[in-house]
Amino acid sequence: MRFRTYLFDLDGTIVDHFKAIHRSYVFTMNELGLAKPTLQQVRAAIGGGLEHAFTKLIPAEMHKPGLIIYRKYWDETMLDDVELLPGAMTMIQRLHAKGTTLGVCTNKHGHSARLICKHLLIEPYMNAVVGAGDTPWLKPAPQMVAHTLSLMGCTQNNSVLVGDSPFDIQAARNGGIACLCVTTGTHSKHELEAEGAEHVFNSLDEMMEKLDL
Repeated sequence: MRFRTYLFDLDGTIVDHFKAIHRSYVFTMNELGLAKPTLQQVRAAIGGGLEHAFTKLIPAEMHKPGLIIYRKYWDETMLDDVELLPGAMTMIQRLHAKGTTLGVCTNKHGHSARLICKHLLIEPYMNAVVGAGDTPWLKPAPQMVAHTLSLMGCTQNNSVLVGDSPFDIQAARNGGIACLCVTTGTHSKHELEAEGAEHVFNSLDEMMEKLDL
């Protein structure tokens, strides 16, 4: 498994942002008069973008006001409680030192994704950071992968998407590239393998060991 181009998902893959996301849902649902969601409920809902997660947690008639509340609170607090997952910086720096081209392909809002990458000091290593709102598509649409690779000046050849969810597996498959998965996010090894993942690791450290990075 030798790749020249790595696309990284963010949440659950190289970034732990679950506390901030959960806090934002708690605030939003409290403002809407809804019961406080558990961290487990929020983790199970996210992955397909904010609007998709809302369909699992908030009644349809409350989506419009809920999104306004959530986004305002999120913009004010998103950099609180966000951190890189263990091994993320080491992996990024090692790949960069080897001349590998790196980028981010996420269903998190693009503006938020870029602020987070800058805050966590990984922005200088990324040739592109693409998220929701930057294109008409979200993962697993094949155009999302193709657009990100194009911005990076790369092709499908020897490219891989590193992620933690079925959305990432489907996006890689649809985009014609390989996929490496970790169980540090929203899905178990069994769930990822059931979706068709060929390579699933318990952590980025294990992935680096297996890839000999």
